Amino acid sequence: MKLIALIENKSNNDLIAEHGLAVYIEYNKKKYLLDTGLSDNFVENAKKLDIDLENVDVAILSHNHSDHSGGYDGFFNINKKANVYVRNEVKNKCYIKIGPIKKYIGIPEGILDKYSNRFIYIDEDYKIDDGVWLISHKTENLESRGKKAHMYRMTKNGLKPDDFKHEQSLVFETKNGLIVLNSCSHGGIDNIVKEVKNTFKGKKVFAVIGGFHLMGLKGPNSMNITKEEVEALGKRLIDLGVEHIYTCHCTGDPAYKILRSTVGEKVQYFSTGTIVEF
Repeated sequence: MKLIALIENKSNNDLIAEHGLAVYIEYNKKKYLLDTGLSDNFVENAKKLDIDLENVDVAILSHNHSDHSGGYDGFFNINKKANVYVRNEVKNKCYIKIGPIKKYIGIPEGILDKYSNRFIYIDEDYKIDDGVWLISHKTENLESRGKKAHMYRMTKNGLKPDDFKHEQSLVFETKNGLIVLNSCSHGGIDNIVKEVKNTFKGKKVFAVIGGFHLMGLKGPNSMNITKEEVEALGKRLIDLGVEHIYTCHCTGDPAYKILRSTVGEKVQYFSTGTIVEF
């Protein structure tokens, strides 16, 4: 199994970086694409990495935010066969709201209609291929996390705190254990690991990959929880049996540094162009 960060907030080479995430995955002779970043820039990075997006077999949208869904025009222009698996709730409009000010942060307007034949809407847990699963949130009261993050969804009764039902985890079964990808982990990365462990009884979560949404409203150089809370989170992941943690994007630099000092080399940064093999 091979995973490559096609785009992420940072780049240590000549690849383009942007605030978003797109991950290319090879598993059991098939090719998968998780998210498309904020724009079509990930397409240019794929070319530089000699990855032919035309050959992607399956695509997945992790959740309904524009920094993960902004590149579908570019992807569909190249790839004519891969369907994109999304949750039913991806149709709900998502916003950041601080006081009376709100900003739309959902999937770009019109994309779901423009490419209606390419999106597959799913509910609950879903098996894509042998050893490849999409896992829904089962943790209760995620609205409290949405409210704390100032994230809201539009309902028939107006804006309500986001419950992140539009978010899903991509899980691969390997000989070492389960590999879990959740691009922003709005439901809490520790909660997500518990959800996956409860779904796959008796199997260990070997690695987690994605952003942990620990950054504050000022972006990746800020943090929305305390140092002690970040340390406790890192320790909980280790206690849950996770051996490898690859994080990036919305985790933010301050929280990443604290995680690194807490659990050492078990944590690595998944920057643009990073290749991970299991």
